[in-house]
Amino acid sequence: MAGASAKPNPKTRKRVDADTGSLKRARDGSAFMKCEACKKDVAVALVDMHSCSLDAKIKMTFESQIEERVTEIKKPVEKSKSSGSKKTSKVTTERAKTGTKGKKERDPNMPKRPPTAFFVFMDEFRKTFKEENPEEAKSVSKVAKEGGEKWKSLSDEEKKPYLEKAAELKAEYEKAMEKFNDSSKEANEEEEGSVNEEE
Repeated sequence: MAGASAKPNPKTRKRVDADTGSLKRARDGSAFMKCEACKKDVAVALVDMHSCSLDAKIKMTFESQIEERVTEIKKPVEKSKSSGSKKTSKVTTERAKTGTKGKKERDPNMPKRPPTAFFVFMDEFRKTFKEENPEEAKSVSKVAKEGGEKWKSLSDEEKKPYLEKAAELKAEYEKAMEKFNDSSKEANEEEEGSVNEEE
């Protein structure tokens, strides 16, 4: 008896007592009876709760809710690394066409915003950095990092010319914006006048 192992006593199952003639048992020992009205197998433990009319109602409402829906399968947009200079994808061009969730189209006549004092400084710094370090100047990140460190190390007196230049550029921008806003208001008024005349 060395090879034979003693099996533990199997778990005793509770069995429902019912007529064995109409009773079916599943593999796990649960008992089912066939309902004479709807001809369905119903668990013996749930016979008291079984209602044929309720099942029919549930089935009818379930069938009425089922609809065949044809959905379009959208293919994911692939990002390509080869088009590094292009920043638009198919999704953004589609949004631009439909006009949903996109940026407002910029008026080409609108003046550009002026650079800040830091960017005025960076324009000058790039030129000097390229002359001093022609090899390192090829790396945009290296130039930006060096420029940022240099800007931080400048005193307020050394930053003053860049701040003044930025203030001048901002004043010019504000004047240009006033002109632009006035001309765009006039153009809008003319368009509204021509629309009113047509009506």
